[in-house]
Amino acid sequence: MKNIVILTLSSLVFFSSNTLARDDIGSYPIENALSSEAAKNKLGTAVKFYFGEQKFPTVEAEFGEFKTNKKTNAFNKTDEEACNWVFLSAMIALKERAIKEGGNAVVDIKSNYKNNLTSSSDTFQCGAGTMIAGVALTGKVVKLK
Repeated sequence: MKNIVILTLSSLVFFSSNTLARDDIGSYPIENALSSEAAKNKLGTAVKFYFGEQKFPTVEAEFGEFKTNKKTNAFNKTDEEACNWVFLSAMIALKERAIKEGGNAVVDIKSNYKNNLTSSSDTFQCGAGTMIAGVALTGKVVKLK
């Protein structure tokens, strides 16, 4: 009898966690995420960002392509709130990498969620689950004239 109770409880835990698990991939506006006061304060103006096929000034030096993969707690947040927050975290990582490498811009920024490269000058990809949201970006660090 004790084994049946343990098996029943184990099954409930297993199946309930699977029904709560989700990984919805959505596209969110870059402009909305970057227009917040937090984004303006944390990103500043020392490093410029160019997404997708956006045009940028002449490149003086290239420092390589870099990736970032950030996650955040999505509990009790809308998908958009969590995704905007974690996008900012990924952008801060790109900014810090640009400064570390001696660059003043990150160009050709693309979403790379679950190694699915998506290029857009208007939106970024974010995976939002019940408890966690994630954004992965890739971009080239350069020094612009």
